[in-house]
Amino acid sequence: MLYVVNNPAFFLSHRLPIALAARDAGYDVHVATMAGAASADIVAQGLQHHDIPMSRSGKNPLQECATLFALWRLYRALRPDLVHAVTIKPVLYGGIAARLAGVPSYVAAVSGLGFIFMRKRQGFDLLRGAALTLYRIALGHRNSRVIFQNTSDRDVLLRAGAVRQRQVELIRGSGVDLQHFAALPEPAGPLVAVMVARLLADKGVREFVEAARLASGRPDSLRWVLAGSLDSGNPAGISAQELQDWQKEGVVDYVGEQSDVAGLYACSHIAVLPSYREGLPKSLVEAAACGRAVVTTDVPGCRDAIEAGETGLLVPPRDAAALASAVQRLADDAVLRKQFGEAGRRLAERAFDIRQVVHRHLEIYDTLIAASGATRKFEPSDLD
Repeated sequence: MLYVVNNPAFFLSHRLPIALAARDAGYDVHVATMAGAASADIVAQGLQHHDIPMSRSGKNPLQECATLFALWRLYRALRPDLVHAVTIKPVLYGGIAARLAGVPSYVAAVSGLGFIFMRKRQGFDLLRGAALTLYRIALGHRNSRVIFQNTSDRDVLLRAGAVRQRQVELIRGSGVDLQHFAALPEPAGPLVAVMVARLLADKGVREFVEAARLASGRPDSLRWVLAGSLDSGNPAGISAQELQDWQKEGVVDYVGEQSDVAGLYACSHIAVLPSYREGLPKSLVEAAACGRAVVTTDVPGCRDAIEAGETGLLVPPRDAAALASAVQRLADDAVLRKQFGEAGRRLAERAFDIRQVVHRHLEIYDTLIAASGATRKFEPSDLD
């Protein structure tokens, strides 16, 4: 089988446990991504890696065609029994190439529909229409499943006729290791509100900083901590100069990208994500597993990652004042934070356990392989 993902680091952080379980269940697992430093780490896991030319911005039609052709050529060379594509470009181009190359089985993981679907609609939207046409073509494989992380994205593509109901699978996120992300008591000392995300405008980074400004005049010692990396290849990326200006201003503590997110949450009290739209944010799933109360936005994906009023608070998107108020409410109420955190851990155990997520994926693979006439058969004992 072949996984197609845009970024090798994303594959490692979001799909590696599933791929390793597939390998242990008997699949010969290959991974195709754009080139990157993390490619070596994929190989170190015992998986076979293939570089695919892929542009993050997608503004050059010739480059986009080159990506599609490279995937078709790789499929023709490897002859995979099953392709699992993750993130927007791999889903679109990977699905079209799978149909052209005659790949027997195809899985598309829709982890968000992208910035085109965040914009307010004003009459006919050419880009949105073009995207929906590509989805209809890419997801038209006769032996396929489309995995959604939230019901909003599912309903958009169902209404547009891009998917059929029998294709649809709903799996809330990429799972969390409940042992590694343990629920620990809140630390002593100053309260910490932490945002873990790539530094993108549509993640709500500017609203987080503005909320910190609004709260800075209060006499308490609430710290606003921002953790994540710059992403210059993304059109919504925050510039290095803007980040430097924030650091000079001193209203937020920037700690960079963190390899130990569980440790970061252990040192925090409130998890914050003011994103404009998500598939289902891994940072909030991990925060729930760590027993931390959440403040996030009432948008697709984010609201699916919490139980409003039970594990966290929802605020309108792009509203720094509402964000500051909600964070301050939790900062002022230790009892409510504890209740939310405990309920969040129960939610993680019920809905986000990585073992459940892996099992669901292997069952989907098995169903498609059987339908294609191949001999591979997954058994639950493969996970033991």
